[in-house]
Amino acid sequence: MSKRVIKHIAIILSIVLVSLVGTYIGLAIYYHNAFAYGTWINGVYCTGRSISDVNSELVKGFSYDGITIYDMDGVAYQIAAKDIDYQFDFAEALELYQRQQNSWTWIDSLFHGNNTQLTPVVSYNKQALDKLLHELPFLEEARKRPDSERRVAIVRTEQGYELLNERMDVLSAGEAEDAIVRSIEESRQEISLAEADCYHDLELDAQMTDTLKLWEKINVFQQCGIIYQMGDEQVPVDTSVVCDWIELAENGSFILDEQGRPKLRENAVEEFINRLADEYDTVGASRRFEATRGETVTVEGGIYGNKLDRNAEVKYLTEAFLSGKREVHEPEYTQKAWKQGKDDIGDTYVEVDMGEQMMYYYSDGVQKLSTPIVTGNTSRRMGTPSGVNYVYLKQRNRVLRGPGYASPVDFWMPVKGGIGIHDASWRSKYGGTIYQTNGSHGCINTPRDIMVELYDSVEVGTPVIMFY
Repeated sequence: MSKRVIKHIAIILSIVLVSLVGTYIGLAIYYHNAFAYGTWINGVYCTGRSISDVNSELVKGFSYDGITIYDMDGVAYQIAAKDIDYQFDFAEALELYQRQQNSWTWIDSLFHGNNTQLTPVVSYNKQALDKLLHELPFLEEARKRPDSERRVAIVRTEQGYELLNERMDVLSAGEAEDAIVRSIEESRQEISLAEADCYHDLELDAQMTDTLKLWEKINVFQQCGIIYQMGDEQVPVDTSVVCDWIELAENGSFILDEQGRPKLRENAVEEFINRLADEYDTVGASRRFEATRGETVTVEGGIYGNKLDRNAEVKYLTEAFLSGKREVHEPEYTQKAWKQGKDDIGDTYVEVDMGEQMMYYYSDGVQKLSTPIVTGNTSRRMGTPSGVNYVYLKQRNRVLRGPGYASPVDFWMPVKGGIGIHDASWRSKYGGTIYQTNGSHGCINTPRDIMVELYDSVEVGTPVIMFY
């Protein structure tokens, strides 16, 4: 290659190099007062644009309605931006960002874009904000209560004994105010004071420490895992019940045993079982009953129902409680109806409407039989007594005897003492007002053809609801 060609190539390369350097320096000077290539701020493309231009667009796209403050319990409080004359502008933040930009490294932005988030510079009415902060109820409470007044105590509530520890999670009013102000200045929409570490535990003195130790024992004592299954209902032996089982001194303090544990009060379990039995025993109870005639009648008395075995249950519950059992328990009964619970009749029963002189048999809620009857003679004071009873026996070919009479019957189903349901071959008519002057000695006289079917259908134990 000739020297002349080499010289021309050198000149060309020099020109290209000078052009590139000039371009580089020119763009460096250009980006010195503008945002570098590939710059995005808060989603706005800023390359080559002025601060005022970008600021205008950022201001248009930004809104701030105020801040929501959440306390330890998650209760929300609001401070509206308009109430503190909140103002914002991005110009100062943009100027700072641009000054930090190195225009001589603009070529790097050709390969690596820059996506930045800036917060606006905020101004507000400090007096208005201070006033609103002082009116926030949780901050007002924190200021009013000095740490020396915050106590640790075991208190009685409707749910049982509970620990009142006012020295845990105590709000620092000063820290909370500072955190709220910082959040507003950062234009944050919400702040959780718990997450901002504005709550602290206070130191405990010796008496408070002893109270906490005692509470652990009280809490263990009143945690009972027994649930009574009373028919369709469950009755938990929970803290609201067991708290009454702790023996107390005359001054109301807890009496402890040799191991330092709360002492079980004498007769406490028996009192609970008696209350349970009084509520759920149904023998002789008053019941509301939907009669076939379309009325709701009140039926009192009778021998049908449930009756808790109180002695057995006192023994069971005492042992279960002291041993820490956790179970659903079906109690023992000295008398057990077909169903347990307050509604013990169910949907299979015999209904004796003595006012209408009608008898019905329902099985699983469906009426199977309906017949006129004759009940006790009311004019001779032999009226059949009302009440909820049950078929306790079934016999064939029985002779019913009483003062001055002996009546053979084919079907006999006694329901209360000597009163029962039976056929009456000596009668040709049933229903109406026969019972008022020519009624039975107290039994329920029933047509024989109905009695045949009833005898075959009704089981021993079936409830018999009798009323006028």
